Amino acid sequence: MNEAKDNIIVSKSYAFSLEIITIYKRLISEKKEYVLSKQILRSGTSIGANIHEAVASESKKDFIHKLGISVKEARETSYWLNLLKDSEYITQLEFDKLNKSYDEIIRILNSIILTTKQRYFPNS
Repeated sequence: MNEAKDNIIVSKSYAFSLEIITIYKRLISEKKEYVLSKQILRSGTSIGANIHEAVASESKKDFIHKLGISVKEARETSYWLNLLKDSEYITQLEFDKLNKSYDEIIRILNSIILTTKQRYFPNS
């Protein structure tokens, strides 16, 4: 994870993925919940995976596209987090911690996308 030291969104998305994995493992071992846990694992770790793809993108358009996919995965993750909280599979405290990380990631992603569009595609 050498990239993470120099890139805040890579670092934050990786840390978020680790938090999601921890929740996933607890959900399957303690709560015996397999469906929702698999959904949050998939979408929550996909955020960082798509960011990693964006870092190695072939063009600025590809970069924006990959980050856009990360935003979509983040929004899906937010849905699953809310569902897990409201169904009492995770506590309010767990939700608040994950939701804070989610909010930071989504704000950074939106900022990167907007800045990149303004810099490289000012007329679109």
